[in-house]
Amino acid sequence: MRRGDRASANDAHVKRRTPRRPASALIEKWTEIDGAPVFYRESPHPPASPDAPDAPVMVHLHGFGLSGRYLLPTAELLRDDFHTFVPDLPGFGRSARVGSGLDIPDLAEAAVRFLDDRGIERATLVGNSMGCPVIVEFAHRFPDRIDRAVLVSPAGGVYNQPLGRAISQLARDGGREPIRMVGVATPDYLRFGVPSTLRMFRALTQFPALDRLLALTIPTLAVLGTRDPLMPHALRIQEIAAQDDNHILLVVLDGAAHAINFSHPRELAHVIRRFMADQPITQPHGARTHARVYEVHRGIHHPPAAE
Repeated sequence: MRRGDRASANDAHVKRRTPRRPASALIEKWTEIDGAPVFYRESPHPPASPDAPDAPVMVHLHGFGLSGRYLLPTAELLRDDFHTFVPDLPGFGRSARVGSGLDIPDLAEAAVRFLDDRGIERATLVGNSMGCPVIVEFAHRFPDRIDRAVLVSPAGGVYNQPLGRAISQLARDGGREPIRMVGVATPDYLRFGVPSTLRMFRALTQFPALDRLLALTIPTLAVLGTRDPLMPHALRIQEIAAQDDNHILLVVLDGAAHAINFSHPRELAHVIRRFMADQPITQPHGARTHARVYEVHRGIHHPPAAE
């Protein structure tokens, strides 16, 4: 495609997919990565102080077939603590696809290119579902670009095989999420399409997520919900996490399903703040919190929890 034709096509894409109204208090913006339009959200007033003129950067990465929109409830609560970004990865949500890139290494490459585009040297990455394999691959390939990892309801691997089992798990999860999640997720799934879904599922199940997870050398928070049908029981995850000396802090949200970033934003934001400050995980307080939070594993490289 000639440069002028590509510019016209990009302009048309942006005009067609720009939301009519903002979905949160974050600012909605467009950029171009490898010549393709990429949609993202950003803190309107990134926090800073004389001692820390550049606030720590936190980038939220979405799950399978979705956009970053369902991550906004949690990201919005953290916008004054961290310089927060919520992109739609290329090929998802409102962003255009860059080449054929619909496997985990491609998406990790897209994430680092987003950081490059925004002039970000290092960041903490927060992922949900498919976003978690993207993060551990990012950490494997670009270890100097990531400070910490937050893995919420990691997806992929043998527990989600074969496709029929994964579809059944997703169907059960749909009945456990807030009803308003339907209005957020349905447009994203329809836009993503069946061919992309099949290809992405194959990439997820073939990705060595466990090996990458156990090889992490950065502080890592993993958050699981007790009602998530896409995840093994938390005790099994605890056994895996304890296989070796590690940097994993494993936290459980009682009563949460898969889309914790959407369904339990206050509890999750509380846990993330405590993790980022190297503080023990405590029960959040307030009338709008409704799930018990507790640690089930603390790797030896984390500061010990207070008595």
